[in-house]
Amino acid sequence: MVGIASYGIYIPPWRLSAADIAHVWGKNEGHVQAGLGVVEKAVAGVDEDTVTLGYEAAWRAVKSAGISPARVGALFVGSESHPYAVNPTATIIGEFLGLQTGYFAADTEFACKAGTTAMIVVDGLLRSGRCAYGLAIGADCGQAKPHDILEYTAGSGAAACMLTSDENAIAVELVDVCSYSTDTPDFWRRDGISYPSHGGRFTGEPSYFRHVTGAATDMMNKHAMKPADIDFAVFHMPNGKFPREVAKRLGFSPEQVATSLVVDKIGNPYSASSLIGLAATLDEAKPGQTVLMVSYGSGAGSDAFLFRTTKKLPGLIKKQHSVKQKISMKQYVSYDTYLKMRGVI
Repeated sequence: MVGIASYGIYIPPWRLSAADIAHVWGKNEGHVQAGLGVVEKAVAGVDEDTVTLGYEAAWRAVKSAGISPARVGALFVGSESHPYAVNPTATIIGEFLGLQTGYFAADTEFACKAGTTAMIVVDGLLRSGRCAYGLAIGADCGQAKPHDILEYTAGSGAAACMLTSDENAIAVELVDVCSYSTDTPDFWRRDGISYPSHGGRFTGEPSYFRHVTGAATDMMNKHAMKPADIDFAVFHMPNGKFPREVAKRLGFSPEQVATSLVVDKIGNPYSASSLIGLAATLDEAKPGQTVLMVSYGSGAGSDAFLFRTTKKLPGLIKKQHSVKQKISMKQYVSYDTYLKMRGVI
């Protein structure tokens, strides 16, 4: 048995509204917000990057777990904005946390599902008996070229899950995981290029919807489950419309997915997106409930997870601030300040 002992998130307090971006580029503010379903996005500060975001989330997860950092035997960080091409984010965060030297560490990349890929790796190490506790982190400072459609949604944030094989510490059991992968290059960035390219409107049907529905359907079929058998559903949130639409196509009600929809207020923090949605859901869940989470990464693939909450979840929730509280702690910046913070000007 493997599951989540604790989790932590970090959302930078800075916010940039979609209306401000639209105004700068002469776009209709109402049309932009209606088309993307995003009101504002979280922006990393001038002194923040994937390392600092990931550390903040991981520190909260360690604190909530109530264990010594020395007991963490694995740390994997998923991101598409690692500060270094050669020099792992994982060991920097591990050093900051005070982990001992005998832990497994590596960075993962798979666009926006790099964080859930990290979770699968840690889950495997725990089930093999290589360690008893492991951290899986998804963190990103979303990259978007000015005046590109991604600029309205690319946000920043991090989420960390402390996984364990100690049954006495599991607040959320990880029942099963499966993946759905193909070679569908709908989004890419070559080494040395500052901003990603994408297939525009063609990133929907052949990529996001195909993979998310595929992974979710495979998981439900594997366990002979229907949407009505699941209490909460969490889907990757590249914008506000896609997760709502994919939920509808799969047969989930708006209520089943509503708790996870943080994209409206923080944008898409890439590798942290589905994991922050999971944290928001667990903040509201009760013991004995079932959660389906499906991530998505361009290139392309989806990871589907089936979770079941345990009687230890309420005690964990009491130890930390909720995702809603963290989202509410915000300060708006202007568009030119945002460009300065990201080093564009």
